[in-house]
Amino acid sequence: MTPMISAIVVGVVFITSTISGVFGMAGGMLLLAGLLTVLPVATAIALQGAIQIVANGSRAWFSREFIDWRIIATMVAGICLATLLLFLLRYQPDLATVCIAVGLMPILVWLPKSWMQLDASRPVHGFFCGFISGGLNLAVGVAGPSIDIFFIRTQMDRRKIIATKACMQVISHGAKVVFYSATTAAMATGDWILVAMAAPFAIAGTHLGYRILQRLSDDGFRRWTRWIVTMLGIFYLMRGILLLAGS
Repeated sequence: MTPMISAIVVGVVFITSTISGVFGMAGGMLLLAGLLTVLPVATAIALQGAIQIVANGSRAWFSREFIDWRIIATMVAGICLATLLLFLLRYQPDLATVCIAVGLMPILVWLPKSWMQLDASRPVHGFFCGFISGGLNLAVGVAGPSIDIFFIRTQMDRRKIIATKACMQVISHGAKVVFYSATTAAMATGDWILVAMAAPFAIAGTHLGYRILQRLSDDGFRRWTRWIVTMLGIFYLMRGILLLAGS
């Protein structure tokens, strides 16, 4: 990776970490979109996961007093099962499938509440949230909207939602890095150096986003999250369709 591309990636990490610090998921989608333009699919997903561990880890740390550890425990069980199944299936991603899957994901945040009564605070729902979102995160690199449908109907406020999701994402992204490192050797030495370079910017962006979050109302948080994720979804979907049309 050239110095120019590395500098661009670091800048994108700061911007997307700030967005993630505010909305909890849109930044990961945006970061992956950038990495997919310059890297092979498996490497982009693994590198995004490594960077997101830093961004989500710092976000979880800044808001650690709001983490619901009971929910985390049920989600981790689901993530472990999804990781095991994909490993046994020897799953390998391709760019068109990843783009289309991520592009369709924002549909979930627009479904009426009456259609799916999902609540991450319920143990069974928390397990399936971990299984579904963990599986999607491993398979296509992001899973924000699939997590959101389990949290948007809870009685938790925006700070508790962001903190608990951030902690769960650290675990999910960690599983993703291990999975692709073990199955495809996706991360080279240069990629880990880039992660180390980007780490301070990920933390700085997360800190800025956390400050902005404190000024946002719960209604504003949910409304802006939907629209930003939807715009990113349209971008991914169009790219996936163009890839299929050109193949």
